[in-house]
Amino acid sequence: MINKWNFQTPTEEELRKRDALAAEIGFSPIICLLLVQRGITTAEEARKFFKPNLNDLHDPFLMPDMDKAVKRLNRALGNKEKILIYGDYDVDGTTAVSLVYKYLRPYSSSLDYYIPDRYDEGYGISYKGIDYASDNGVSLIISLDCGIKAIEKIEYAKGKGIDFIICDHHMPDDTLPDAVAVLDAKRVDSIYPYEHLSGCGVGFKFMQAFAKSNNFPFSELEKLLELTAVSIASDIVPITGENRILAYYGLKQLNSNPSLGLKGIIDICGLTGKDITISDIVFKIGPRINASGRMMNGKEAVELLLAKDVESAREKSENINQYNDERRELDKKITDEANAIIDEFANMEDRKAIVVYNRGWHKGVIGIVASRLTEKYYRPAVVLTKSSELITGSARSVTGFDIYKAIENCRDLLENFGGHTYAAGLSLREENLDAFTERFLKLAADEIIPEQMTPQIDIDAILDLKDINAKFMSELKKMNPFGPDNQKPVFCSLNVKDYGTSKLVGKELEHIKLELIDDKSNTPIHGIAFGMHQHSTHIKGMKPFNICYTIEENTYNGNTTLQLMIKDIKVDDI
Repeated sequence: MINKWNFQTPTEEELRKRDALAAEIGFSPIICLLLVQRGITTAEEARKFFKPNLNDLHDPFLMPDMDKAVKRLNRALGNKEKILIYGDYDVDGTTAVSLVYKYLRPYSSSLDYYIPDRYDEGYGISYKGIDYASDNGVSLIISLDCGIKAIEKIEYAKGKGIDFIICDHHMPDDTLPDAVAVLDAKRVDSIYPYEHLSGCGVGFKFMQAFAKSNNFPFSELEKLLELTAVSIASDIVPITGENRILAYYGLKQLNSNPSLGLKGIIDICGLTGKDITISDIVFKIGPRINASGRMMNGKEAVELLLAKDVESAREKSENINQYNDERRELDKKITDEANAIIDEFANMEDRKAIVVYNRGWHKGVIGIVASRLTEKYYRPAVVLTKSSELITGSARSVTGFDIYKAIENCRDLLENFGGHTYAAGLSLREENLDAFTERFLKLAADEIIPEQMTPQIDIDAILDLKDINAKFMSELKKMNPFGPDNQKPVFCSLNVKDYGTSKLVGKELEHIKLELIDDKSNTPIHGIAFGMHQHSTHIKGMKPFNICYTIEENTYNGNTTLQLMIKDIKVDDI
């Protein structure tokens, strides 16, 4: 599939602000333009962006019901009530449970945690979990990363004398559960200044408010920010505003003094001694934590994150790594089967969305498979399997198509659903499958325009190769942490040529190791183009071509050099 390159042409106003900012802070005009495009136009705003400050975290009591939540928690601790920390089985849920449990552990000897089984109980608060709490004398449940739609479950718990404090970040319905407190910055009545917190982030704000109400030092809570960083990266929430502050300090903790559990994962990922980034969490740390809930039970991930000794952390990390290997094999098998189903679609070119179902697929990996189908076909994808009496599924989307809203428009056919703009989950009865498929495909057909089904690469700026140097990289790195709404900048260089030393590499010679020059520089710069061997003949013919890329640092034998990570090559006009 051919990528469309989108160039962000700056306006006259943006150029004026760029020049003013460059004069004020002394940075490259390119970096200053990137800042302006992110709404940063003054030296003070740049300072806050480059060096986030924990003092800029919002007052947690601005969140609706926070005072009620803190009052109920203080009462429970004072009365030595049994408290259950309940969370979802994914990375966001397990890190949230670990953070709240760790922080409250010194203040209570009657603390327990619970992660529902993905297969036996499904997503969110379950009747089985409430029964577990009742059987164990629990009078307060703190739910994390779930609960915002659990109206019937909360009523069931109240009938058993159990109170709920809900900490969630998913979209609420018009009616909220009748809990003691519902903490969610997406509530329609919320005046909280930032609505993009992760589930773990909401749990952190709850603990911040609890600490503030008791005049406890913030330093103990600060040690747990590594967990918020892992959740922010893994749940793909915007790394802006308050999330940027939490991620920035969480990464510092993760790199300087990680907990034993996370250190175990860092070691097994091969990240020891490396400067860990958001990307490392997304592609290495997060999937391993997730694998526990996908293949076995998310409780094992919490046990790892709470580990108190090195041997226990090492053993649990090895277990989780094994689950991740098994997950990879299963993921590939089911993706191949899903592709085979799609190959049989008579009108795939005309379809604007994909819905595939196989009752035998493993529930734990269908979200990953949906992501892979969206990446391959550049269409929204819903992947469904049978789970107990219901069909359950995961959905992923493309830019500009709100898949949560589309699924919400099918709610009369569903038993349950939830999620975000680009990712959602759902369950339905088998007799409603055909009606759901037909309606969902029609919604996609009516809303999606052809441009949305074409892979897009947004180009932030055009660079001459001579502009890529250590000073530029130093300034670029100050924009970390990168992530949604602060993506790593993608640059373009035009009419570059092979220095004469580029070559095919890889087991099947499928990659190109590049050494490039352009008309303004005879000093070659290195690049790697994975899977782009088809351009080798053109490149080796010393003909000019265009590239888009991110700039990375490559360290080998103690020497650090700059390398272009090529995203696409165009040998013709753009």
